Amino acid sequence: MTFDQFFKTAFGLSENSNVEPFDYQRRLAEGVECRSRLIDIPTGLGKTVAVVLAWLWNRVEKKRATWPRRLVYCLPMRTLVEQTRDNVKQWLAAIGLSEKVGLHILMGGEERETDPWDIHPEHNAILIGTQDMLLSRALNRGYGMSRYRWPMHFGLLNNDALWIMDEVQLMGAGLPTTSQLAQFREEMETMNGSLSWWMSATLRPDWLATIDFKPDKLAPPLTLSATDISQAEKLLNAQKPVTRADNSPPETKKLASKIINARADDGITLVVVNTVERACLLHAAIGAAQKKAKSALPAPVLIHSRFRPDDRRARVGELLALEGKPGIVVSTQVVEAGVDVSAKVLFTELAPWPSLVQRFGRCNRRGRDREARIIWIDFDESKFAAPYCEADLARARSKIIQLADAAPAKLAESPIDAADRPSARHVLRRKDFIELFDTTPDLAGNDLDIDRFIRDADDRSVQVFWRQWEQKWPAQSPARKSSAAAAPERKELCPVPINSFREFIENGTVAFQWDYLEREWRKADSQPLVPGHNYLLHVSCGGYSELLGWNPKLREEVKDLRPPDEVDPPDANDSDDLSEKPWESIAQHTDKVVGELALILEALNPPHRSALEVAARWHDWGKAHEVFQNAIKLNRDSELRPEAWRERRDIAKAPGKNKRTGDPGWWSRYEKKHFRHEMASALAILQPSVPITDELRNLVAYLIAAHHGKVRLSLRSLPDERTPTDFRRFARGVWQGDELPAVDLGGGVIAPNILLSLEPMELGECEEEPFAGEPSWIERVLRLRDSLGPFRLAYYESLLRAADERGSEVRP
Repeated sequence: MTFDQFFKTAFGLSENSNVEPFDYQRRLAEGVECRSRLIDIPTGLGKTVAVVLAWLWNRVEKKRATWPRRLVYCLPMRTLVEQTRDNVKQWLAAIGLSEKVGLHILMGGEERETDPWDIHPEHNAILIGTQDMLLSRALNRGYGMSRYRWPMHFGLLNNDALWIMDEVQLMGAGLPTTSQLAQFREEMETMNGSLSWWMSATLRPDWLATIDFKPDKLAPPLTLSATDISQAEKLLNAQKPVTRADNSPPETKKLASKIINARADDGITLVVVNTVERACLLHAAIGAAQKKAKSALPAPVLIHSRFRPDDRRARVGELLALEGKPGIVVSTQVVEAGVDVSAKVLFTELAPWPSLVQRFGRCNRRGRDREARIIWIDFDESKFAAPYCEADLARARSKIIQLADAAPAKLAESPIDAADRPSARHVLRRKDFIELFDTTPDLAGNDLDIDRFIRDADDRSVQVFWRQWEQKWPAQSPARKSSAAAAPERKELCPVPINSFREFIENGTVAFQWDYLEREWRKADSQPLVPGHNYLLHVSCGGYSELLGWNPKLREEVKDLRPPDEVDPPDANDSDDLSEKPWESIAQHTDKVVGELALILEALNPPHRSALEVAARWHDWGKAHEVFQNAIKLNRDSELRPEAWRERRDIAKAPGKNKRTGDPGWWSRYEKKHFRHEMASALAILQPSVPITDELRNLVAYLIAAHHGKVRLSLRSLPDERTPTDFRRFARGVWQGDELPAVDLGGGVIAPNILLSLEPMELGECEEEPFAGEPSWIERVLRLRDSLGPFRLAYYESLLRAADERGSEVRP
């Protein structure tokens, strides 16, 4: 199959069809070598299909191992995620690759997938998400997800991945972060490479330059050829006459009247304004005016970023369904990037020139509307510039007042200037990045702030969801075991500007955030709110409408979207959900993990595979600790326990609560709060008497400690731990001198009986046996991080975790 045939198949076209890919799409796919690059193509000419099909053609169809196995599609706006996913899904189905390529959305919330992408690191996958969700994961601080899964996504998204940054002119603070990450991946080395493609119709190569990253090392930019220009002549010369409308000072009713009078009779009238507040006011004014006039037009559609996913999808669906029909849509900047819609009449507020160029691309996008027109709304930027700066607006005005037609060919005569580059106040430095490898919170429970590297200050948000539960007083959180306390699903989460949510709380609303140490939802303070985190509201708090999205003035009860079946609460330090499975010994489970790891290693063949294999065999030795074994309830009638398991002390898995029958299961809380079996395993592995070569010991110990993401760089006690009365060392429920008994680990390996020493948790060189003269735990891990690099070390973590989770799955 040629690429042209591959392209036609993706669109369901016959081989004899006259429709062909653009020349630039063909050149991108047939270039064979995959290199980081800039893709500078005008809007409306198929950049999304170009990059997706180029990757599929090379990685899957041609099986070129030099192309990364994960395509990470990073979008600046939430409105585009589902649309992009749906398009890719259609292409995969048409080509017959739906079973060969995973397609996943990374948008925060619980992903109730039967086969999560991150436990199959050897599979080809397309991952689609917004820059806040993807960049936060790439920085080891994933928004809207379990903190204990951060290292896994950090490892997989920074290794063997091709990153696509779409519409980069909208990325703000995230753009230099993508450049810095590209530089760090090159300097510190990744597994199988990690590359970046930056796409935009309004991007200069020098915009990618940072203090560390120099764009001259990139492959030559991909631009239109003479053949492309000939192929796209109709689209490039699509007429879009431009006129001015004054709205200074902003008068909502006056502007609404202008829009209604100038609307299209047989097509979409799209109105793009710069803030959600103005969009809401204008939408209400247009709706009121239409109602007063008893208009036969459909009610105006409101689109912005502050909707729950299903409602956002419905609003975008209403927009797309209007094409060719009369209707008014009021939107914020969210339509600038990639929304495949063609308006006949476009109203747009004055905005920075790159944003205006993108908005112009939503008008007469197909090149068929001879009566299409653009009306730009002028205002006094000294008073109403937000969220942009006055200088950018003034510079845009000087260009647009000279523009008679916004056809793409005409826009090429007004190129993007160096001064149009989005400003970046914060640039991620190497020291910042290295520190992010450690996911341990500080002593006050706070994490390093990364939001300044991801979004501009005005664009920072939290994620909010609403639940119904019985409240005896307003500040009472949902009961720990109630369905209202379950982890939120993606469909429940609404992005809310952090300042707006802070005001909402300070005005008397009670919100809750998850306490991962106490395993409960606790009252949240307005200071500090953490960008990207999930916050729970009672449905009676209001603040949301399916048609209007987030609006703090609304007081109507919000619909509870929790799943109909009971789900688990968010992950917590003391959770061991993977152990709540059918009865299984440590040896039985370990054999499964070793088998799953063998499949992963056979496909990936990474270096240090021997360390991974040893870690898989010894990873659950700590489950032989009495705290773990005693958690399998002794207060239940032993006669109810299957006979084969009544007296055993090498149990790795036992049934948890059965949500269907109501059986409480066999697990009780650990008698030592915050106990972690993997810490016991790692401390045991460090002892010289354990038959592991010194060459492997430190890496094996680290991989074992990190295989649940809860014990990594730091070995220290947590608040409210049970304290030994004899002042010996303790941390994570493990005490100095605890016995770890001999146990069968499967595969003919018998772990010896040893007494645990916690001396490595101290700073400095160890002084006591069996570690005298040996480095501390933190020193060992820092040496590993610096020798292997943070990307590769996290990648190895991910492989072992994937094998462990697959080995814990219940299969028929």
